[in-house]
Amino acid sequence: MALEGYTRNFPALQILTEEQMEEIHRGTLRVLWTTGVLMEHMGALKTLEQNGCKVDYDEMRVRFPAGLVEEALRRCPSSFHVKTRDPSKSLMIGGNTLYMLPFPGQQTIDLDTYEPLTPTRKDFYDGVKVLDALPSVHGLWSYTPYFGFEGVPPSMCLLESMAGKIRNSGKFLTEGYSKGSEEYCIRMAQAVDAELCVPCLLSPPLTYYGDAIDAALHGAEAGFPVRISEGAVFGGTAPASLAGALVSACANLIAPIVLLQLHRPGTRIFLNDFTFPQNMTNGAPGFGNIAVSLHAAAFNQIWRRYGVPVCNGAAVPASKRIDFQSGYERAMSTTIFAMSGASFILLHGGVAAELTHHPLQAILDDDIAGMVGRFLKGIDVNEESLALDLIEEVGPVPGHFLNKPHTRKWWRGEQYLPASADSLTYPEWLAKGKLSCLDYGRARLDDILSNHVPPPLTASQETEIERILEEARNYYQKQGLISDTEMATYRQGMKSSRYPYE
Repeated sequence: MALEGYTRNFPALQILTEEQMEEIHRGTLRVLWTTGVLMEHMGALKTLEQNGCKVDYDEMRVRFPAGLVEEALRRCPSSFHVKTRDPSKSLMIGGNTLYMLPFPGQQTIDLDTYEPLTPTRKDFYDGVKVLDALPSVHGLWSYTPYFGFEGVPPSMCLLESMAGKIRNSGKFLTEGYSKGSEEYCIRMAQAVDAELCVPCLLSPPLTYYGDAIDAALHGAEAGFPVRISEGAVFGGTAPASLAGALVSACANLIAPIVLLQLHRPGTRIFLNDFTFPQNMTNGAPGFGNIAVSLHAAAFNQIWRRYGVPVCNGAAVPASKRIDFQSGYERAMSTTIFAMSGASFILLHGGVAAELTHHPLQAILDDDIAGMVGRFLKGIDVNEESLALDLIEEVGPVPGHFLNKPHTRKWWRGEQYLPASADSLTYPEWLAKGKLSCLDYGRARLDDILSNHVPPPLTASQETEIERILEEARNYYQKQGLISDTEMATYRQGMKSSRYPYE
C-alpha cells in the first residue's frame, strides 16, 4: 500500500529541445572527465579508482569516464517504494506521481510582527502535528519544521528533530546529518520499522566533504534510499547562465551516484534541486525569482531522461510575511515544478527563505498543493463526461443543469474546494465578518491542534527512541560537543510532566 499523491495525467512540460538536452549531457560528461569532482573521502577515492576513474590523491580529485557515468545512471531505479511507520503512508516514488513535503525554517515567527522567534519543544511538536494532519503533506523533510528547538545543544538538534517527527507522524522521513548523527537517525527509523531517506549534501562547486560521503554510504549500507542535494547559487557557486548552471548541477549530482552504484548497485536515489540565482544587489540567493522555475523545469526534463526521481526544493519566497508576494512566488514555482515532472516539491510552511516556518503558512499551502494536484489530474474525456445526451435533454434556455444527477456526481470532483480560502459572495462576506484566508487558516490551525491525534508509538518503540537519544547525548558530551552548562539546560527542559511533548 502507498499514498496516492498527485498523478500527472498529461505529458510533462518540455522547455529544452532534444539538441539542447544533448548539449547539456555532453557538457556534463566533459566536466566530469576533464574538471572532475573533489571528494574528501579516502575510501571513496579507492573505490572509484578501482572502477576506472582517474584519481589524484594529492588533490582528492576524481575524474569520471563517460561509460562509467552512463552505467551508474542505468543502475538507478526509476521508481521505488519507501516504507513508513504507518504502512498506509508509504510512498511509491517516481513515474508520474508527485508528493508534497514541508519546507523548513531555522525559527518560527510572531504572526503579529513577523519577527523570528526561537521555537519551544511544544512549538516543534505542534508543528509536526499540523503537518501530519494536512492531507497534501506526504512526508517530513530534514530540519522540519525547525532546526531544533529551545534548550537543545547544536549537536542534538537533528536527533531531537528526528525523534519529534517519529513521535508525531507516521509519514515518510528524511533527516540531515552532523558529526555522525545519521547513524543514530538510521537506528531510530529501524526501531519503528520505517525507512529513512539519508542525505548527501554537495558543497558547491564540485565538492563533497567526508561527512557527506559517510552519510550516503551509511544510508546505502542500511539498505535505505539516499537523497543527493545540489545547493548552488548561480552567479556565485555555479555559472550565472542557466545552461551553465544546469551542466554544473548535473555534474555535481552524478559524482555520488557513481560511487553509490559501485558501492551498492541498485541503491535507491532521488535528487534535490535546491538552486537559486544570486541577487546581485545584495549577494543573497534569489528566492522567489522566476529563474528558479526555469532552472527546475529544465533540470526535471534532463533527469526524466536519465530516469532518476527529482525533488524541487525551492518553492520558497523572498517575502518575509504571509502576504500577496509570498502567495504568487510559491504558487508559480510549485505549478511549474509540478508540470515539469517533479516527484517531490518542498512547499508547506516555509515563510521566508530557509529562515522561518510557521504551521499557519503550511495550512494555507495545503490549498496551493490541492489546486496544483487537481490541475495535474487533467480532464477526463469519456462518454459520461462529454454529457452529450444530457446536453440534448436540457436544450436551450430555460433548460439548466442544476437539478441533474450528473451535476451532483461530477461537480465536486471536477472542481477543487480550498479549505482556507474566502469563497463567499460579497454580501455573505460582509455579513460574516469580512474574514480573510488568514482567519480561516487560524481556525483550521486551532482545530487541528485541539483534535488531531497522530498515530502513537508503542511503549517499546518510545523506550527505544529515548534510549537512542540518551546514548547520543552521552556520546556527544564525552566528545566535548555538549558542555556541562548546555547539558544542564537540556536536562531541565526534559522535566515537564508532558515530556517529550512539551
